[in-house]
Amino acid sequence: MKRLLFVIIICAGTARAHDFWIEPSTFRPAVGELVSASLRVGEDFDGEPVPRSSQLLETFIARDARNERAVAGWENADPAGFVRIDAAGATVLGYRSKPYPHTISADKFRQFLREEGVTLRVEGDAQVRERFIRYAKSLLNEGSDQALGFRYELVREGDSFRVLYEGEPLANALVVALHRDGTRVEGRSDAKGRVQLRTEKAGVWLVKSVRVVRAPAASGADWESLWASLTFER
Repeated sequence: MKRLLFVIIICAGTARAHDFWIEPSTFRPAVGELVSASLRVGEDFDGEPVPRSSQLLETFIARDARNERAVAGWENADPAGFVRIDAAGATVLGYRSKPYPHTISADKFRQFLREEGVTLRVEGDAQVRERFIRYAKSLLNEGSDQALGFRYELVREGDSFRVLYEGEPLANALVVALHRDGTRVEGRSDAKGRVQLRTEKAGVWLVKSVRVVRAPAASGADWESLWASLTFER
């Protein structure tokens, strides 16, 4: 229980720069292989495990050319899920969290916006009521990625990536790619939501982007931050 509480506090943004991603046991599974999917939160692609929690999890799925199915798992367990590979070709894992509310000072919120490259102006010194949602994906067997219909999502297209917000291309979004060895490349999406990043180096990559929008009127929050991530191996 203490471990779960620690994870919830981290995920709530007490350390604003923390990223969230899926880390599978292998990025190149064979047909019939059982793959474990761990959730991670951290910085610079170095993270702590996040146990499976019904308090945080909205959707955890695997999709391939044949079907879509749930990623099963045990409450409070790490790895957070398991899925058996049913078909040759790419399988996409997708995790969507429930909205999680918290309050932050205006100065820290503005600092968070600067760190994540979000071009948004927030005036005043009042406490900011924010809620955040995580949208994490992992691409297995490096075939064709596909959109899962998440509200905020990254889709890999070779060495370019497409940013989708509510199903539509989003321009001027900062997209950052981190290699396991510390290499970092970044760029902003064009009018078609695409950004070209040099991710040809062999190894595991984490690609991420953050969007901040006004929260729904009935949500009890002022702002909503949407965190998208994608992991894959070259």
